[in-house]
Amino acid sequence: MTSIPRDRTVNRPDDPGAAGPFPGLGYGAPSSERDFTSISAAGSRPARAAIAEEVPVAFAYWQRTHAVMMATPCDLEDLAIGFSLSEGIVDNAAEIRGVTVARHSRGIELRIDVPPAIADRLATRTRALAGRTGCGLCGVEAIDDAVRVPARITSTLTVTADAIWRATSALSDHQPLNTDTHAIHGAAWAGPTGDLRIVREDVGRHNALDKVLGAVARAGMSAGDGFMVVTSRASFELVQKAAVCGVPILAAVSRPTGLAMRMADAAGMSLVGLVRGQSANIYSHPSRILPGA
Repeated sequence: MTSIPRDRTVNRPDDPGAAGPFPGLGYGAPSSERDFTSISAAGSRPARAAIAEEVPVAFAYWQRTHAVMMATPCDLEDLAIGFSLSEGIVDNAAEIRGVTVARHSRGIELRIDVPPAIADRLATRTRALAGRTGCGLCGVEAIDDAVRVPARITSTLTVTADAIWRATSALSDHQPLNTDTHAIHGAAWAGPTGDLRIVREDVGRHNALDKVLGAVARAGMSAGDGFMVVTSRASFELVQKAAVCGVPILAAVSRPTGLAMRMADAAGMSLVGLVRGQSANIYSHPSRILPGA
């Protein structure tokens, strides 16, 4: 797979040190230390802790904004590539010629360089996401565009139940932002034995997953050679995004929705939910998950 050019970061003329429109809001850092008052039955006391940051991030193709999402301002080039892949904007990462991260006072713009034919095709899609945190459907005008049935997954990967336990139990140890803030979702891509190879964090669960998919593509690896674990519920958007990129197994700490189960079944994906220690539910294609070690 062709490697993706490294991103460029630029500051817009209206960027007063990337401070953002609100005092103390740092558009460059994923978290910040903030003072607050802690109250309890014993009274109140001053306290200080790390707070997760979220900023508006615009995805622009050929100077046209396609989507605006609230996201954690880190690993943005991974987010740009993963979003482009999981949304079906490009068929493979090699079609992305570069990513420019432009920070300015109102947010961050990801300028994603794609060929003119892709930009023209994108212009025909009536989708404009004015997204709240982690919202994958805000502003979608066409139902058929929102609920896209991905192609059947071709990966023949099977894993043991122990691999699922290993990956999900290790995820929290690889989430430094969530350790500091207790407000961040995590997603990871694991190898067949459950070893975590790529972990990303974001305030939005869809963004965390897109960042992982982007990082896998940038590294020249195939998403079908491993499986994904997420710290959120398994919504249909997560199943859809992972399936588009060929992920054969998605494991979540919470339960899936009915639509997520139907989409996973149609795509040939094993959907695992309610992972707790060494227990879980397999909602579709259980043959991919082998018992024991």
